[in-house]
Amino acid sequence: MWLLLTALLSACSPPPEPATRHRKSTVHWVETTKVNMQTLKTKSVYTGIPRAKRIARIFTQETGRITYLPYYEGDTIKKNALLVKIDDALLKAELNKAIASHKYSQINVQRYQKLAKKHIISDDELARAQTEQEIARAEEHILRTRLNYTKIKSPFSGMITTRLREVGDVISANTHILTVISPRSLVIDVDVSEYILSDVSVGDAVEVQIDALGTKMFKGTVSRIHPSIHPTTHLGLIEVRLRPLPKKMREGQFCRVTITRTLSPRMMIPYTALRRDHHTEYVFIVDNDHKAQKQIVHSGQRFANRVEILDGVTQGQSVIIKGFLGLKSGKKVGLVH
Repeated sequence: MWLLLTALLSACSPPPEPATRHRKSTVHWVETTKVNMQTLKTKSVYTGIPRAKRIARIFTQETGRITYLPYYEGDTIKKNALLVKIDDALLKAELNKAIASHKYSQINVQRYQKLAKKHIISDDELARAQTEQEIARAEEHILRTRLNYTKIKSPFSGMITTRLREVGDVISANTHILTVISPRSLVIDVDVSEYILSDVSVGDAVEVQIDALGTKMFKGTVSRIHPSIHPTTHLGLIEVRLRPLPKKMREGQFCRVTITRTLSPRMMIPYTALRRDHHTEYVFIVDNDHKAQKQIVHSGQRFANRVEILDGVTQGQSVIIKGFLGLKSGKKVGLVH
């Protein structure tokens, strides 16, 4: 009886409700950031070579045998130090002859002047004697000048870097004998990109590392910017001056020059936000309906982990930087904080 009643009650009861199924969320979770204008400081490292700004190549102006040449490469010299002397015996003899001729012409002019006062000679004869005196004076001056050319002195205090002749060599005029530099005039020549050059000014501070002197960084400034750009490499030349100069700095050493630039404000986004396909660059922005929208952009320069955007977005827009897997334009997104 009880079994029958239980069966009847079970048949009359409504069936149990099925377990509530969890619906899959349609929200795509992403991380965003705002597009903003930024004033950036960037560092660029270039290589450079020191060279002497003040340099003198010593050439002879007279022919003869070298009788005095005391300095060698590496020797330091003072201003007006005697560097080279050439045998001057022949020039001295010619100078003595010219001096005698000059004196004779002076005596001759004085005699002609007395005769001209007495009208014994004509004015033309007196003029001819005076002309001969001027010629003799000029010849004496020429030989004195040439005699001075047999002694060459240093134009400034410095160091000998090149010695090309020896005592006893017979040389002709315009022969290169020595090269003198001023070590205190060392500058570093640095070739930089034309894009960097537009942001560099004379007086800008730089840092210099000289490999031969270790890892120490020396303070320097941009002392000159050359006006032309190389048409093939598109590099421009700047000169960097160190003050004070490191004691062991030498011409030709390898240097690394770090240039820090402050750039004009630029529209910047994280580099991870920039996407690319075969044809375009784009980002995903979040619109007012919290949906992702694909936006084509044009990028500029990259600065570490950020990239410049030239057009395609505006300041204050939200761009997606994480959560790209499965993301499509028009998809509802949620923000991960």
